[in-house]
Order: sequence, then structure tokens, then C-alpha cells
Amino acid sequence: MKSWAARVRNRYILLTDLVCIVISVWASFALAVGWKAVLPTYAPAVLWMLGLALLIKPLVYYAFGLYRRLWIYASMAEVKVITGAVTLASFIVGAIMLVLFYSGAFKGLPRSAIGIDWLVSLFLVGGARFMLRLLAETGGSAAARPGAARQVLIVGAGDAGALVVRELQKNRQMNLVPVGFLDDDPAKQRQQIYGVPVIGSISDLAAVLDREAVDEVIIAIPSAPGGVLRTVSDVCRLNGVPFRTMPGIYELIDGRVNVSRLREVQITDLLRRAPVQIQDELVSAALAGRRILVTGAGGSIGREISRQVARWNPSGVILLGHGENSIFEALLELRNDFPSVPFEPVIADVRDVARLQSVFREHEPQVVFHTAAHKHVPLMEINVEEAVSNNVFGTQNTVNAALGAGVERLVLISTDKAVRPANVYGATKRMAEMIVLDTARRSGRAFTVVRFGNVLGSRGSVIPLFKQQIARGGPVLITHPDMRRYFMTIPEAVHLVLQAASMGRGGEAFLLNMGEQLRILDLAEDLIRLSGLEPGRDVEIVFTGIRPGEKLSEELWEQDKIYEKTAHPDIFRSTAEDVVAGETLQRALTDLATLAQASRADDIITLLDQIVPGAAIRENPTSTDVTSVV
Repeated sequence: MKSWAARVRNRYILLTDLVCIVISVWASFALAVGWKAVLPTYAPAVLWMLGLALLIKPLVYYAFGLYRRLWIYASMAEVKVITGAVTLASFIVGAIMLVLFYSGAFKGLPRSAIGIDWLVSLFLVGGARFMLRLLAETGGSAAARPGAARQVLIVGAGDAGALVVRELQKNRQMNLVPVGFLDDDPAKQRQQIYGVPVIGSISDLAAVLDREAVDEVIIAIPSAPGGVLRTVSDVCRLNGVPFRTMPGIYELIDGRVNVSRLREVQITDLLRRAPVQIQDELVSAALAGRRILVTGAGGSIGREISRQVARWNPSGVILLGHGENSIFEALLELRNDFPSVPFEPVIADVRDVARLQSVFREHEPQVVFHTAAHKHVPLMEINVEEAVSNNVFGTQNTVNAALGAGVERLVLISTDKAVRPANVYGATKRMAEMIVLDTARRSGRAFTVVRFGNVLGSRGSVIPLFKQQIARGGPVLITHPDMRRYFMTIPEAVHLVLQAASMGRGGEAFLLNMGEQLRILDLAEDLIRLSGLEPGRDVEIVFTGIRPGEKLSEELWEQDKIYEKTAHPDIFRSTAEDVVAGETLQRALTDLATLAQASRADDIITLLDQIVPGAAIRENPTSTDVTSVV
């Protein structure tokens, strides 16, 4: 029935309206003077009014869009449109009828007929359209598949929960029947939404699953913090009840949400916490109307920076990267999403001084985000010269080119591994930090550093690798059962970067309050279970041993440092980092360049241990094993 109702074309609705107009005009006179008196006394007035109504009302209805809507989805918004259209059309017809009557075009016009015509038209025009929705919903309810329906419990009685229930009731063929809501809002307790009761709070989930015959749980809180999602998922798992969650907020905004798009809970949902918020005024002042250059723009962070920067109406975004494929893919995606923003692709290597300076002179960027770097810890342990060349001297070249081009702001993307580094990657990123901070202090430019932990979903990160290993049937490789890391999502990382770009005065290192570190083993076990499997039974977990350059846990905060609060509650500023600066730094860079050109990796490690505060690279022997995961 629903598909039949959806195919009702608007020309048939127009024909229905014409019939309704005839009925309305006749009924208005019949109700005003009695149907027996209509023809002998008021026939001219009826004909005039009928002709005017048939001419004017369809035109007004068309102007209001009454023939451009799918009425099976009619709502209160459509009620308002119908009321406005019928009222205006009846007013026009009534006004003309009064003018004609007083001019002597016809005799006899009961004034009440005009008001009655409005009421009858409103009833008939609106009723005809909402009948289509009633038929569609009745047909949808009758289309259930054979077999027992599954009982569904909805966690969250807000707009998303109401949407889920409404869709389940309209699409009975899914064989999912909502039996109740759980919500922590006291005002919603013992209330009903679309006839479905709120039967408790989220903390009552275990008791409800014991008491009720629930076959599935749907988490309908798109912005729920990670603690809520983890609690719900753990309770469901212990009770053997499958669970799903609504898509995230960006999918809701895109308008693509319906029950068929409910997806299995992802590990990012379980890790999610209250999202970092941007202070729009500061970011807008720093980025709006500026020319922005992003190095490493083809990477996960660089691409997300380019995407979020585009929201602030820059005068242009230069996408600089060494890999032509990644830059090409980023360019296609960004131009499709932001057609009004000028994106300029530049294929260049940050190690090429002449090319980099030429790019900066040509494009004259005002703000630079430097994300280009080699980041894989085990690979950098056996490619020391490349780590130094790209991470240290690529940063130095970028900073020097920015100085020469008069760049206002520069933000270096750094890592928690730069704090007391135990590996080549962390030490080279700390060297990059020192270059930026020293340049900021010497030049007075707003050059700053942003330091954060692991980023979920980035290329080569732990979650995609775990998924690949699970898809192959295992084993999932973890270096140590107590390995812990800070985690954040790509959007959170970029929020911090943009905020730092707006708050930085120069010479600061910004850090995000990332909460507690998470055990990698917990992430692996959760991901295996979310794939419908059991750790140890269906997918084996193998511990491979700590790799060279790795710590059991990272340090985002140096214990002996004082971190200042900023205007942003989740961002802290450090202005007293241990750095090598001035001539000492320049001599160290000269020595590093000489050693890198001579491929003297062992001497490079010795020098990094001497220069970088807290570095202990030598204590970790080099290995060629790069296959296991933290």
C-alpha cells in the first residue's frame, strides 16, 4: 500500500482538488441557506463562485507547493502550508465575490457561505492529502514478513529515539517492535512516545533485560559520551543481547538517517568522549579570509585540517604533499565538498629547499599547518637517516620558507612520543619542536607546537590493522598486555590544531587533556567482540614483545613542568619546554645534517641522545621486526 500511495501523481491530486472545490462551493451555500433554496435563488452566485474557485484555488495551491510534495510523509509543516494555501485562496475568491455582488453582477449572496467554503475546503483538501499518509502507514504496517517479531529496547528517548520508533512502526516488514525506552531524564519517566513507554533509566538496563523479553538494543544517543556507550555495550554483551547504535551527528545533519542505516557499534563509539569544542570567534579571526598552506595534505591529519579550514571561508587552501595520488584524492574530495573554496594542489617534498621556497613565494600563504612527517616508529628505527631528513630538516626548511614569505602563523603537528623520547621518531619530532619554538622566540612570529597522542582511524593506526587481522581470522598481534596509549579521533585532533592556531602568540607548546590512557588489549578484545566473535575462542590474541623504541605508556605531560590554562577548558599551554636553542641548536643541526648525508645512523642516535632532553634511544636495540602492533 505504501508503494502504491507513493506513486500517486500530483495530477490525480489536482483532479481530487477540483472535485473538492465543487463540493465545497455547493456545500457552503447548502449549509448557509438550505440545499432546497440554492438553485432557485442563488444559482448565479453559485456559478460565479464555482468558476472563480476552480480558476483561483488551484493556482494558489500550486503557488504554495501543494502539488510538489510527497504526501505520504505529511507532517505538521504540511498542515501549516495547507492552511495558508486554503485561507489565501478562499480570501481571494470571497473578496471577488463580494465585489461582484455589490456591483450587481448577480443577486443574492449569503455572507456566511464564504466562511463555510473556507472551512469545508480546509477539511477536504487537507483530508485528501493526509488520507494518502494514512493509507501508506496502514499498508506499511501490514507488510511484515512471516515469523515472530523481534522485541527492541531503545536507549535514549530524545529526538533520535523518537525517530527510530517512528521508523520501526512505519516499516513493520523489518519485524522489529519497540517495547520501551530507557532515558536518564526524570521528566520523561513513565511517559510515552508514539505509544511506547519510557520504562526506566539507562542504569536499569541490566534489570530490564532480565525482566523483559528483549531481542535487541538500539542506542539512540548519537552524542553519547564513551562511558555510556561502554556501559550499554558491556551489559548487552554479558546478557547475550545484540546491540546497535544510531549514526553520528554528521550523518544526522546530512539527513541520511533511517532504521536501515543503523550500524553495528564501532570501536570509535566506545572510545568516544565529550567532543572537544571550537571557540568559533577565535578560529574565525585567525583563518577567515587567509591563504592557508597545509604540508602533508594527503595524510589523514592534513586532509582533515584542510576540510575543517575550508569551513572558515579562507581565500585559498594550498594542498602540499609528496605523494601525487594522495593529493589527487584529497583534492577531488575537498572540491566536491567545498566547491566555493579555491584549493590548489602542489606536489613538493619538504626536503627540497629550493622547491619549497619557490612554492611559498608563489602562493604567499599567511597560515601554515605543518603535518608532513615520517611517523611509523619501527620503520624509523631502521631508517634513521630518513627520519632525520624528513622530520627534522623538512621542518627546518618549512620554517625558513615561512619566515622568508612573511607567514603570520605556523603550527607544527607533534606527538606525545616527543616527551622523553625512547625512539628515533620521537626524538626527531622533539628536534622539530625545538626548531619551531626557537624560531618563534627569535622572530616574534606566532609559530607554535601542538602535541597529542594516537589518532584513531589514521592510516597505519592500530584500529585498521586490528580489523585486517580479524578479517583474516587472526591472530591479533599485540606487543604487550599492559601496553597503553592516549587516543583521540581525527576531528578532535584537528579541533586542537585549529584552536592552537587561533590562540598561539608564539613559542608555545599546546597540549590536550586527553583523559586516561587506554589498554591496547582492551581495544582489541572490544573490536573482536563487536565483530561478532569471542577473543581467545574465535580469534587468538598473540603477544609479540615490546618493539624497539616503544614504551609501555606514553607521556603527554612532563611531570616537572607547569602547564597554564587557556581560554579553552581542554587545552593547556607550556611556555617553558626544555629546548636546545640558538647557536647550540644550529651546531646540532649542522652535525645531524653531516651524519645523515654520510648515513651514519649509529652516530645520529648518539647525537640525538645527547641533544634531546630526556632521550634514551640507545637503551633500545634496533630490530627489523615491524609487523606487530602496539
